[in-house]
Amino acid sequence: MGFLRLLSLPVRAPLLSVLFLVAVVLGNHWTVLQPRFTQHRGVGPELFWTLELLQVLVVVLVCTMPELLMRQVSLLMASSRVMTLVVTLLFVITAGIYLLRLSLLSDVLILASAVLLARLDLTRAGALPPPLPSMYLLTFVVFAGIGVGHLLPNPTAGWFARVLVSA
Repeated sequence: MGFLRLLSLPVRAPLLSVLFLVAVVLGNHWTVLQPRFTQHRGVGPELFWTLELLQVLVVVLVCTMPELLMRQVSLLMASSRVMTLVVTLLFVITAGIYLLRLSLLSDVLILASAVLLARLDLTRAGALPPPLPSMYLLTFVVFAGIGVGHLLPNPTAGWFARVLVSA
């Protein structure tokens, strides 16, 4: 019975399917973007995909378990004023460098919105598991979508694109 409920999850929570489709589009976008990024920045393809997937994992982690993460950070910051300053400076500097150096912020915002909407839809359907299994489920859906998107061909190099450009 539990397996049948799992299979009916995309029907009961359709935004989970939207999350998968967003991940497919992002995977295809990153596949198209990867050769240019690796040529201009001198980064290898392995490092590019490692950083992209690590970024995805952090986004899913933050969007899936915000209460747990904020509680831990609050406890750390409440231990002393020095720790409050260190954590705040670390967060501000890291976020500033990230925002200044990467032009992929739009991808992160789109993915975070899709993850939060899927989580909200799972809550509405009454199918939201505890935080850790929820993170595993959403990470699996996003990574599977990125994998499928990586396998899709370049949309600007196909027959359909040539027909549209010649028209």
